[in-house]
Amino acid sequence: MPSLFNNSSFFLNLFNAIPSPVFVVDDDVRILHLNSAAAGLMPADRGGESIYLKRGGDALHCMHAAETRKGCGHAPACADCVIRNSVKKAFCGDKVYREKTVMELSTEKGTKNVHVLVTTSPFHYDNRNYSLLIIEDISELLQLRSLLPICAWCKKIRDDDNYWQSLEEYFGTHMDITFSHGICQECLKKHYKELNP
Repeated sequence: MPSLFNNSSFFLNLFNAIPSPVFVVDDDVRILHLNSAAAGLMPADRGGESIYLKRGGDALHCMHAAETRKGCGHAPACADCVIRNSVKKAFCGDKVYREKTVMELSTEKGTKNVHVLVTTSPFHYDNRNYSLLIIEDISELLQLRSLLPICAWCKKIRDDDNYWQSLEEYFGTHMDITFSHGICQECLKKHYKELNP
């Protein structure tokens, strides 16, 4: 078994078996290598154009990369880019674990916001420094979380632990909202007939 771990073919297969998009990048977020899942993240309209040695924003069609002729890393918004800053931290020897951000990508239909978690980890090989960059798309997960199961009869809301809470409890717990109660005109007429002449 130890000889298996000395085999570069084994590690290439292992790298491609990882279900999350993984990139090997340099300190300017240029893509040096990527696994199969990351290749699936690349825009389909490339026309065979190589993404190797392209900066991440240029390869993924970040809308900010198109704001300047120099591309990814040179637009004003790039100073706050979570991906770029996470890679920078990796080159300083730090790891970033699942930092949440939104990538604004240019598509044929306009701009698409993709919610992602960014992880970076530094590594050293053959006298050179690199960073692993993992980008997890959580857009669908966030969309599902935005759906609230509500009882059609009593209007209680089911939380993530399958407990039913009153509307007031749920929003008070999850959104730090305090409710005050009043009564609308329809309910006043319906439930307090004696107050309505």
